[in-house]
Amino acid sequence: MSQQINFDALFSGVIGQDYEMLKLICPLMTEMSRLVGETVRDYPAPLDQLSVVELGGGTGITTLALLTAREGLHIVSIDNEATMQNQAKQNLKAWHDEGRVTFNSQDALSALQAMPSASVDVIASAYTLHNFLDSYRQEVIHECYRALKPGGQFINGDRYAFDDISQHTRVIQEEVAEYFKVLTGINRLDLLEYWIVHLFSDESENHVMRQSAALQHIQDAGFTDISLTHRMEVNALVTALKPVS
Repeated sequence: MSQQINFDALFSGVIGQDYEMLKLICPLMTEMSRLVGETVRDYPAPLDQLSVVELGGGTGITTLALLTAREGLHIVSIDNEATMQNQAKQNLKAWHDEGRVTFNSQDALSALQAMPSASVDVIASAYTLHNFLDSYRQEVIHECYRALKPGGQFINGDRYAFDDISQHTRVIQEEVAEYFKVLTGINRLDLLEYWIVHLFSDESENHVMRQSAALQHIQDAGFTDISLTHRMEVNALVTALKPVS
């Protein structure tokens, strides 16, 4: 599809090695960033200015997907990892100079707590929430609900574990095998070690986002119209709305 080719060309040019390496190791993650951007593009807002908060901006891959999704969009990109956010500031300098993106270096919960209630149109994220401890993540989701305007949308492309543990284990085994295949093939044992160690954290019981429990937490926060789509192995896109009344 031409849209995908253009997307890859744009991202390769702006994000460079970060995007190319992620696409090589975890191609579904770059696809999920694209889907988060598309979902924001389709947000039914008559406003010329759409306020978006991004949780966990990293080096700017999903931020760029959001920025290129539609005109009249301003993003507050939150990330307390200084090294990654400094890369994002370099990668997205042109958009920052235009006033379309600003950076917040607080942790997600603190940043959200500082925001006025009902002040944001969209809160979007990709591959951030699964890194949080479950108790912290639930607090973040409740703060997302508070900060969103009535009718506002929560969008998260992330790792949503299968409820069937045996099925989930098989998928993770296949994922690990692919890490070994790709990273030994390019002699990047340093990255292989990083991804395996990180995966152990992702899969720990106090981090893993089991699908049914994760969606229940979103519902418990008050969200409606909760939907999980685009399931690709452990990856999925979740959207939810803050009701108007």
